[in-house]
Amino acid sequence: MQNIRSPCCGPDFKHLIHSGLANIPGSKTAILPIMSSTSDITDLLLNAKQASRYINQLANSQRIALTNSLATAIEQHIPKILAANATDLARMDPANPMYDRLLLNESRLLAIAAATREVATLPDPVGKLQLSITKPNGLRISKITVPLGVVGAIYEARPNVTIDIVALCLRSGNAVVLKGGSDAAATNACTVAIMQQVLENAGLPKAAITLLPNERGVVQPFLNATKYIDVIVPRGSQGLINFVRSHASVPVIETGAGVCHTYVHAQANLAKALPIVVNAKTQRPSVCNALDTILVDETVAGIFLPQLKEPFAQFGVGIYADEKSYAFLQAAAYPNLHHTQPEDFGREFLSQNCSVKVVRDLDEALDHIAEYSSKHSEAIITEDAAVAERFLQEVDAAAVYHNASTRFTDGGEFGLGAELGISTQKLHARGPFALEKLVCEKWIVRGSGQVR
Repeated sequence: MQNIRSPCCGPDFKHLIHSGLANIPGSKTAILPIMSSTSDITDLLLNAKQASRYINQLANSQRIALTNSLATAIEQHIPKILAANATDLARMDPANPMYDRLLLNESRLLAIAAATREVATLPDPVGKLQLSITKPNGLRISKITVPLGVVGAIYEARPNVTIDIVALCLRSGNAVVLKGGSDAAATNACTVAIMQQVLENAGLPKAAITLLPNERGVVQPFLNATKYIDVIVPRGSQGLINFVRSHASVPVIETGAGVCHTYVHAQANLAKALPIVVNAKTQRPSVCNALDTILVDETVAGIFLPQLKEPFAQFGVGIYADEKSYAFLQAAAYPNLHHTQPEDFGREFLSQNCSVKVVRDLDEALDHIAEYSSKHSEAIITEDAAVAERFLQEVDAAAVYHNASTRFTDGGEFGLGAELGISTQKLHARGPFALEKLVCEKWIVRGSGQVR
């Protein structure tokens, strides 16, 4: 295995960084590329750790140019990426809810490239001064933001995540190690190779973007690689997230599954509520911010629920209804109706299905959400400002909505560019986990001989 030169071991690299000679794209300045001579995961992780020191020292302008170059490369290689994606799609049943997540097409790739360019325009999260004080003894103490180092990502059949995570990590000065799912193996391999070529064209070590082998045996060593990985972000099903949380020694930032509710309150404007509910459920049901459970106040249930028949039936939405809502929907001759089972509440459907429950009032709705929510995205539809404010304050979720669809919980929609996922935990990042959170803090202390 060939080791890279340490950025701290001589003037050449410092001169390269500070003089801007490593122009991006196209520079062939001789930063030694990292090439692993073995498939051993330790070598791969070591190379990624070493490469992170190069990415960490890139100037903001260089990271901007690098991110834009990624977008250009994706656009230039759309046919190649789609061919690889077709290979993956051929192995999956189109009826599988994951099929839509796996699917790439030209419009989706162009949107991914556009999101990557948007990341390049965002404020630099690195080097921000958080605090500056001078102590009575003369010590000058400051706190600044710095890259995390090496970000690990483990995820399932979402090949767009591969590009999003790479763009966010490089823009924020981090290296990235990827463990994608086998369903997207060909697509991931193709896109990573394209992005690694961008690094090499810029004279940077391609190990700053490392894709782990498509083998289950590498997962546990990856999760335990505290010497090489600074943080791991799981993105996928609740089962994947639970596994990573239970088996990782590396710190984990969870991006949680979405069990999302929309509550139609007694004072809801039903003409407003109907398109919100339909959008939240049907616009893209395979994603984590799609609606899973509709809660309807009993005073409006008899009016509102029958209104779902036409728009929901167009999408073939299956409704799993509690006793009261079942009666209203049955009377309306809803075509795809089922009695709810206990497991249908707190269930992330990821398909054109949802559960429905009639509640007495706001308190029962809040109690239901508190019991079954995954703390992702929750919404209330009401014209009562006091009720809305109580809902927004009391519901414990990463994103809470008043009179809007939960489908907006997204880094791009929130003006953050691409995202690593939606964090439902309360440490470091919550909600869209994007560029601004891919940093930590460093204390810098300047003295003139002080001792304690």
